[in-house]
Amino acid sequence: MARAPHLQAEPHVQPCGHGPALPSPQRRLAVLGLLAGAVLPGRAATSLAAPKGPVILVVSGQVRQPNMGPDAAFDMAMLASLPQHSFTTRTPWFPDANKFSGPLLRDVLAAAGAQGDTLRAIALNDYRVDLPFDDAKRHDVMLARLLDDKPMLVRDKGPLFIIYPFDSNAALRNAVYYSRCAWQLKRIEVQ
Repeated sequence: MARAPHLQAEPHVQPCGHGPALPSPQRRLAVLGLLAGAVLPGRAATSLAAPKGPVILVVSGQVRQPNMGPDAAFDMAMLASLPQHSFTTRTPWFPDANKFSGPLLRDVLAAAGAQGDTLRAIALNDYRVDLPFDDAKRHDVMLARLLDDKPMLVRDKGPLFIIYPFDSNAALRNAVYYSRCAWQLKRIEVQ
């Protein structure tokens, strides 16, 4: 790996009056860490914490905040700690309108440092559907974890369900957007 010209090995490091000088390799790592946080757009100052409970969702592919190898893994408490939203909407899968609650998909992707063009949602039964990354920006797409204020069990399409706010935008009420709603979600691959 080539070094940036300004990070070439230093012949001698002078103390700056604030404690002992760091040896060159340590100093270079410290500078690179600071530069990564300051230079990379959208880079969070802190990394994603490791899950403490069972992993419910894995975000893989183009993620910059991994916490489990190259992936960003979330347990339910981590998802619950993100800003929570609710909306009530009618869907083709339930006879009546239901209240869905959970973090917005864009917030989950931001926590993972995800960037890309396409999101491949994969369910527990290996159902796969691609949705444009832009959907998470343009619409309040939710990663619902509660249905009518109760945790979603697997038999109720849980524990996570990608859901669009169909009743707030008539343009979303069609087969294209319905097909993008993956229930029993276990993984999102960012491409």
